Amino acid sequence: MLAALVLAACRGGAGEAGAGPEAAPPPVRLAPENVAVVEVRELEDGPQVSGTLQARRSAALRAEVGGAVTELRVDPGQRVKAGDVLVRIDAPALRDAVLAAESSLRASRNALEVAEANARRAGTLARAGAMSAQEAESARAQLQATRAQVEDARARRAQARQTASKVIVRAPFDGVVATRPVSRGDVVGVGTLLATIVDPSRLELVGAIPAARIGGVRPGARVDFTVTGFDRTYEGTIDRVNPTVDPATGQVLVYVEVPNRGGELVAGLYAQGRIATRAEAVPAAPASVVDTSTQPPTVLKIQDERVRKVPVKVRLRDPVAGQVGFEDGVAPGDLLVLGSARADVAEGTPVEVAREQAAQSPTGEAAAGAGAGAP
Repeated sequence: MLAALVLAACRGGAGEAGAGPEAAPPPVRLAPENVAVVEVRELEDGPQVSGTLQARRSAALRAEVGGAVTELRVDPGQRVKAGDVLVRIDAPALRDAVLAAESSLRASRNALEVAEANARRAGTLARAGAMSAQEAESARAQLQATRAQVEDARARRAQARQTASKVIVRAPFDGVVATRPVSRGDVVGVGTLLATIVDPSRLELVGAIPAARIGGVRPGARVDFTVTGFDRTYEGTIDRVNPTVDPATGQVLVYVEVPNRGGELVAGLYAQGRIATRAEAVPAAPASVVDTSTQPPTVLKIQDERVRKVPVKVRLRDPVAGQVGFEDGVAPGDLLVLGSARADVAEGTPVEVAREQAAQSPTGEAAAGAGAGAP
């Protein structure tokens, strides 16, 4: 009986010893792209701005004379130089008006020659006593009137020529044809839109910001923005700020100068970004480490190979860099769990992290995909 009791006790002890390892869960392995290291970075903050890109210089060319379109030398999207012929309009009446004005000028010049000869003759006769002074004065008056007729005819010819020259529509500056709504053979009237020319080398972002964030927004401030259809960030500077607030929206318009020498951007695209009004060096990490559903916000910090939920105080957010700056709760060098991995771990979960690899990727972006095959 004593031997049986001793054997049973030994078996029971062995069973309890085997239960210990089963009760401790294995550590969760986090891939390098699932963690970020807090490091001091200079982040920028400022009001968000959104709007559309517009050409700073554009021209809507309209017909100044009526007639049939006889020549079209450009198509939409075509580059033109200042002075290039774009459209030619056939207006026979204007040509006739020029011919009539030139004929009238020639007639008045002939009349002037006659009047000058009469005035000279009258002066000679008057001095010889063969003509009265009154008749000589009348000849001089006729000469002055004829000279005025010549000047009037010359002005009419210049006006006729100027009007006739409007049958040719030229590019006012170097640019690109944006629209050309007419075709060859169309009969157009005065005011008909013939083409629109824009200068794509200088664009302007016309955006709106909340009136509550207008403090600190000044001409010359840098604006970082993204544009629909382009996977990169562009930079511009505020050129001017509208002095009034829209009462319907409570927003203020700002005008951002956007250099576009390469012509990559086009007018009409939607853009959104941030006006940099404040810059500060703070402990920072990717924005996805912060859980904003809690109050105060929290992060999952890896400490002593376990996950700890830590409340933090966010000092500023930099949406362009995708970073948040902390005022309290974390310190440079802390390891934080990034967004998608937060659902796989909880408070107290043991974890394994390749610290060297994680340290090389403080934003969680450089090593993206490196741990895709990690369990």
